[in-house]
Amino acid sequence: MTGEVHVVALSGGKDSTAMALRLAEVEPRPYVYICTPTGNEPAAMFAHWRRLGDLLGAPLIPVVGGTLVGLIRQQEALPNVWMRWCTRRLKIEPFAAWLADHAPCVSYVGIRADEETREGGDYRDVPDVTMRFPLREWGWRKRDVWDYLDARAIDIPERTDCNLCFFQRLTEWHALWRDQPAEWAEGERLESETGHTFRSPGRDSWPASLKDLRAEFERGNVPKGALERDLFADLKCRVCRI
Repeated sequence: MTGEVHVVALSGGKDSTAMALRLAEVEPRPYVYICTPTGNEPAAMFAHWRRLGDLLGAPLIPVVGGTLVGLIRQQEALPNVWMRWCTRRLKIEPFAAWLADHAPCVSYVGIRADEETREGGDYRDVPDVTMRFPLREWGWRKRDVWDYLDARAIDIPERTDCNLCFFQRLTEWHALWRDQPAEWAEGERLESETGHTFRSPGRDSWPASLKDLRAEFERGNVPKGALERDLFADLKCRVCRI
């Protein structure tokens, strides 16, 4: 088929980053590079997207379906593990619409050979879109991805998702409180406005609300593992969701 658009969606995580860079090496062609920002990513994430654009020789095109904070206020609710409308509304639906508008497309997805249970089927129903999974085609597993990135001195931000993500570990909430007070305050305001919390009640022995969690941190209570995370952050592999 002629006239196909070859599009690579870059979450900025390790797998999509390695896939995009390797594709440019082994299958050089004019690619369109897409990202789907929510407006709530850490500054390091936007810097990483800009660097990838420089390395790939083409700036990433942001496909924006709104912002996380705006969507929360529109919904008057916070997303959670049972209602992940943030991912659907801000990432899946906008990218599906972009593909439909630019079809026929070949869409390259960063799912590895050792992720047997992942299907990557969010966009299979978009007409005239062919899905390819290069990491699987190459037989690349997690270690292959890290080896490739390490050999090219490609650093992945420690956080590639939203600052206010309900999936965060307690140590990550502690780091947000310590390092990004403005973003933490935004989270407290959203909890107050909606009457809900990002953290699930009863998830652990710590308070669910950010306001009460802040009080614990201000009293000097530190989550187990937070200090070790700080001391050895430069020595551990960065694990991120695709």
